[in-house]
Amino acid sequence: MSAESRNGYNVANALATLKKADPEIHPLIDQLELTELNRETNYFKSLARAIIYQQLSGKAAKTISDRFIALYDGKEYPTPTDVLKTDHETLRSVGLSNAKANYVKNIAKAFEDGIIDSDKIDQWDDKTIIEKLVSIKGVGPWTAQMFLMFTLNRPDVFPTGDLGVQKGFQQFFKLNELPKHKDMEKRAEKWKPYRTIMSLYFWKVVDGPFEW
Repeated sequence: MSAESRNGYNVANALATLKKADPEIHPLIDQLELTELNRETNYFKSLARAIIYQQLSGKAAKTISDRFIALYDGKEYPTPTDVLKTDHETLRSVGLSNAKANYVKNIAKAFEDGIIDSDKIDQWDDKTIIEKLVSIKGVGPWTAQMFLMFTLNRPDVFPTGDLGVQKGFQQFFKLNELPKHKDMEKRAEKWKPYRTIMSLYFWKVVDGPFEW
């Protein structure tokens, strides 16, 4: 990961802060290299894509996503208005389930109605963004957290409900079973305000191999 995050925080400084706050995590930082996060500026695309990809293999999800985009006459990605003008059965025809077709429309309507304001979202804190996103039927806390991390590149997100983060935490700290949310949150207090980086490391641990 480059020294300067595109969200404006310095990753090198963040790593130094983490190592000072919690010496036990030095092997993570010293042995694993993180890939750089690329910020997504099309917020509707990010959320719609998250819905399309839920509970599917990457290959199947990409096929459906490509068919979905192809509905819109060669556009790089449809706008919320485009999607709202598309009838339900047309969305279903590209492979979207009944629920996902509704959810994508719900997200489009949230943008159209100003519930999600692309011009202001960068000014909102993490809690506000999560509250606004989960108010949209079909968008849960995990999707909202992934949006914060991978779309907005927010530095302090720790998704304790994510199985990959749980497994990485378990493996690194040599636990006999998956950690409880409260125990993860307690340990993560040391890692504020850079818990996103720790999440990325725990995912990397699961990718393996890693020895410490």
